[in-house]
Amino acid sequence: MTATATSVGEPDRTQHQDSPSSRAAARLLRLLPAVAAALSGVLLYVSFPPRTLWWLALPAFAGFGWALRGRGWKAGLGLGYLFGLGFLLPLLVWTGVEVGPGPWLALAAIEAVFVALVGAGAATVSKLPGWPLWAAALWIAGEAARARVPFEGFPWGKIAFGQADGVFLPLAAVGGTPVLGFAVVLCGFGLHEAVRLAVRARRTGEVRRGAATVALLSVAVPVLGAVAARPLVSDEAEDGTATIAVIQGNVPRAGLDFNAQRRAVLDHHARETRRLAAEVAAGEVDRPDFVLWPENSSDIDPFANPDARAVIDRAAKAIGVPISVGGVVERDGRLLNEQILWDPDKGPVDTYDKRQIQPFGEYLPLRSLIGAINDEWTSMVSQDFSRGSEPGVFTMAGTRVGLVTCYEAAFDWAVRSEVTDGAQMISVPSNNATFGRSEMTYQQLAMSRVRAVEHSRTVAVPVTSGVSAIIMPDGTVTRKTGMFVADSLVQEVPLRSSQTPATRLGVAPEIVLVLVAAGGLGWAVGAGVRGRRAGGV
Repeated sequence: MTATATSVGEPDRTQHQDSPSSRAAARLLRLLPAVAAALSGVLLYVSFPPRTLWWLALPAFAGFGWALRGRGWKAGLGLGYLFGLGFLLPLLVWTGVEVGPGPWLALAAIEAVFVALVGAGAATVSKLPGWPLWAAALWIAGEAARARVPFEGFPWGKIAFGQADGVFLPLAAVGGTPVLGFAVVLCGFGLHEAVRLAVRARRTGEVRRGAATVALLSVAVPVLGAVAARPLVSDEAEDGTATIAVIQGNVPRAGLDFNAQRRAVLDHHARETRRLAAEVAAGEVDRPDFVLWPENSSDIDPFANPDARAVIDRAAKAIGVPISVGGVVERDGRLLNEQILWDPDKGPVDTYDKRQIQPFGEYLPLRSLIGAINDEWTSMVSQDFSRGSEPGVFTMAGTRVGLVTCYEAAFDWAVRSEVTDGAQMISVPSNNATFGRSEMTYQQLAMSRVRAVEHSRTVAVPVTSGVSAIIMPDGTVTRKTGMFVADSLVQEVPLRSSQTPATRLGVAPEIVLVLVAAGGLGWAVGAGVRGRRAGGV
């Protein structure tokens, strides 16, 4: 009888493979892609403001690509959801500052569904030649969907908004946030593919020149494109300059109850304006051509309340120049978040009504259903705001100032419409007092920096409680305030009227990238169907 390997003293490999430690190691290996996806999502969050670690987006997408590559769509769906949660849960934690964790967790969970769908698509195309291209286009398609549905969309967390300090920023002037975001994601996926092919070549000696070329181009082309786009970024004054003043009056208390302090908030902004007027009269500060107040600086309707009107009028006469006042007004039974152009001699002469209003903050979708679940929500948003319908461009001392109110800065169309309507600079009046000292205000400031480069315009950001800022057309912040302090910023800024390619092209680059994503997905699905049919023959 022939002796087995075990009978002559060799180890029983079958028993060894079934040992508890080997089973645990196998389970760990199976979990590794899920852990990598979640941690890559967290890494992507760390790349966002207030940190300036923009470059971490590249290893974040490289790690996500490692987790996805070669897997089926079902695995990609789960891995994408984990990546989305790792990214969005910490990014959006500010949404629960005053209302508790429920809305925050629900928002992150819903928004992560879009990332999950991208993960499913990216896993599907990962078997194609040049897969980083198709996968990056799919990410932008996911962002495009997230910016539109549900409830008019929620673009917060677009990859472009984490790149205000990065080398890719000039690409915003080429094709807006879609092209900037696409370049970052493509570079990240390409980085993974380049490393993977290099490791494979070292281990096996096999060099796949075509695949290696595509991987290297995926990394190099976005960087070279950003360098080539640099001439589009300029802070040169094309239409002269204007001296502007940004007023941050501060609020007595942070939180949702700042609305209960409406008169105090109005008084704070009027007082800060009068203080600035005294400094101008003393020759300590240059006289501004016009003054910008933030959103909600007068939540008392000055058209209906003579006292509020008098407070604003005294402030305007003290400084002697036009003021853009953020008010809440009721007109013809409609509640409006309105910017009011206040002339020191004539009073209110023009208005802009916010068009992109915030769900669950300025209006309540599914009011009857939500009221049945939790009537506290319906009491907090007791009356829905109405939407404006026209772009807002005020002529202030001869300068065309485009108005983009707070939440609108996240939406491509809302900013572009003001520039195409003739704005020579942009004002983003905001109210972040509800969100305390969270990262929200820094995330929103970064959006405005990207918009400055995208449309080559100076951007002023007056905020009730901070951070208020003045941003040059090249995205540089030249003046800013602290948080929860009363302050004013005065600076001479360049005025510009030329349009960048991004302004002229509008939504076209996004449409092209969505079509690229659809083409890659169609190719991958078709190849899979043909492969299954061939295998069944």
